[in-house]
Amino acid sequence: MTDSTRKLHKQTFPVTGMTCASCASSVETILAHTDGVQSAQVNFASSTVLVEYSDEINPVELNEALSAIGYGLITETEDADESSSKDKEEYYRQLKRQTLGAAVLTLPIFIIGMFFMHWKPGTWISLALAIPVLSIFGRRFFISAWKQAKHKSVNMDTLVALSTGIAFIFSVFNTVFPEFWISRGFEPHVYFEAATVIITFILFGKMMEEKAKSKTSTALKKLMGLQPKTLKAIVQGQEKEIPISEVQMDYEIIVRPGEKIPVDGKVISGNSFVDESMISGEPLAIEKSENDQVFAGTINQKGSFHFKAEKVGSETLLSQIIKRVQEAQGSKAPVQKLVDKIASIFVPTVIAIAVLTFAVWMFIGGEDALSHAILNSVAVLVIACPCALGLATPTAIMVGIGKGAENNILIKDAESLEIAHKVNAVILDKTGTITAGTPTVTNLQWESEDIRTEFAPILLAIESKSEHPLANAVSKKLTEEGFKSDTIQNFQSLTGKGVEAEGKTGESFYIGNSNLIQSHGINLKPELDTKANTWSDEAKTVVFFANSETVLAVIAIADQIKPSSKSAIQKLKKQDISVYMLTGDNQQTAAAVAREVGLTDFKAEVMPSDKSDFVKELQAKGKVVAMVGDGINDSEALAQADISIAMGHGSDIAMDVAKMTIISSDLEVIPKAFNLSAMTVRGIKENLFWAFIYNLIGIPIAAGLLYPINGFLLDPMIAGAAMAFSSVSVVLNSLRLKGKSI
Repeated sequence: MTDSTRKLHKQTFPVTGMTCASCASSVETILAHTDGVQSAQVNFASSTVLVEYSDEINPVELNEALSAIGYGLITETEDADESSSKDKEEYYRQLKRQTLGAAVLTLPIFIIGMFFMHWKPGTWISLALAIPVLSIFGRRFFISAWKQAKHKSVNMDTLVALSTGIAFIFSVFNTVFPEFWISRGFEPHVYFEAATVIITFILFGKMMEEKAKSKTSTALKKLMGLQPKTLKAIVQGQEKEIPISEVQMDYEIIVRPGEKIPVDGKVISGNSFVDESMISGEPLAIEKSENDQVFAGTINQKGSFHFKAEKVGSETLLSQIIKRVQEAQGSKAPVQKLVDKIASIFVPTVIAIAVLTFAVWMFIGGEDALSHAILNSVAVLVIACPCALGLATPTAIMVGIGKGAENNILIKDAESLEIAHKVNAVILDKTGTITAGTPTVTNLQWESEDIRTEFAPILLAIESKSEHPLANAVSKKLTEEGFKSDTIQNFQSLTGKGVEAEGKTGESFYIGNSNLIQSHGINLKPELDTKANTWSDEAKTVVFFANSETVLAVIAIADQIKPSSKSAIQKLKKQDISVYMLTGDNQQTAAAVAREVGLTDFKAEVMPSDKSDFVKELQAKGKVVAMVGDGINDSEALAQADISIAMGHGSDIAMDVAKMTIISSDLEVIPKAFNLSAMTVRGIKENLFWAFIYNLIGIPIAAGLLYPINGFLLDPMIAGAAMAFSSVSVVLNSLRLKGKSI
């Protein structure tokens, strides 16, 4: 089969056994170099891999390729998500147990090492407690280091395993054979507390990281939950409840009030209003009657209808949204942590210096050559301990996340906080982001004050009974003005036009659009007509209330712009950030909103996939894109964007996909989030400086550089203290961010 005739499959698989960014890199490399695989992209955050492969290989063989290096793929598509979820939950529980176990045993070791260092039984107690910390709770670091060594690479785990392993072995020797050093005039120090504290600290960091990662698949679960498990269909002339998996094309499906629409199709009888906000993002339910399209996952309101299934299974619009969200989340290259990059250079350098130190001292050390060689090479490894390096990023991130929470910024993902300051393009959803997301009566003009007093109770009574989504806005307005409902009778809905009812005296009243007024030949006074035209030009929905002779009132309803939206957009522009608005609403409404908030770049009538495509378009131009949204229809674009920000009042799915949530739903907070990112990154860089300055100064001294000058040799115990001080300086520097204003 030639390359041109091979059929390519694109599928996302959950991956088992990945514990670090380097693991993700290994998985990607192995799969990418497997025959038949076109490309492989690992998403470490969600523990999945997006694989594009041809017919010459199958998922089972992909799994076999990974099994050879200790990883695996969950290939059973039916239970893949459930299996992956259980695997993640079990891994998190295991990590939690290991962290707790290590912390419980490390505390007494730390107390003995710091305050009872000369108590001889304490050394043996520390040894006994340190063994399970390294061999049971911390063995993952040694396993990971071994895996990396087999692939001729190193990472943070290598540094942890090396420093803690050397410190432990050296301490065991000094505990069991103290006379070896005493006979040579040296004090046999132990470093059990250094080894175990490092293990506990790094385990805690991994546990917090895993907890954040475990939430990334929640959005997909909720998206899948939008589709009902069963549906009611007409099968062989009878109504039956069948599983969603059994529905076929052309089935006649029944939808009752409040039910979710199970598949895509076309209405064949009945009418209702359907909430399609998951597709358009717009808060108003759409009226559906014969021949109108309906989509899976959307929610029927108060009416009932029958429709014919046209797209089922993976072909529905909802399934396509789920698939695209999965692909967007999986398409990002794995983030290789800065410390891992540093470790890839730092670890071999430290090992080389330690080996060189040992060799030089064996050559020039004279009678005590072996003692000096061992002590100085161990001092090099201890002072190069990764505690400060490991704390540099997480401490700054933790303080940054706390600072964000104080300012209504909920940050779920450390990576977002690290890169948000690079954003140079912001895409804003309209409804619920720039606007409040709720239809509100903005204007209500009565023919006269007397008319208002006499007929407002009738208007309230009719709107309270109406199923139209705009009716609630009118009812709320009149209730707030203190009106009570009057008695009405013979209420009926007029499809596509509005509603009709009679008052207690038998007088007819109408509420609806201009077509309804014209079809009944009802008089509209010029001043009310002028108002209606003005509001219509402002992209507001205009509703008329009339009796059989004349229009009594004109009502304008719109989704109002949030008070802070305009100033927030101006602040973003002042930061040299391009701002765009995308909406599923019509062109006229979009233009009106854009004009009011000072935007020139906007797109109207966009589908969910159009939003994510626009994000990709900007990314292809080299932009670092932040997407801000609040609805299910924004989830694809949120997953695709470099930085995803959800509004706090929005859908759970949008907030699950997004890596940041603005709790107050105030756009003014977004520029603050970018400032916070810049300050946090500055803190991380300062921390790395402090972590390394000690190594740059301390390692040469530990190796014995000053010995030829003044006879000074750095005791490993002092090296351990210097390492501890570097960690303290990193923590203190991170805490400085707390007092800063963003």
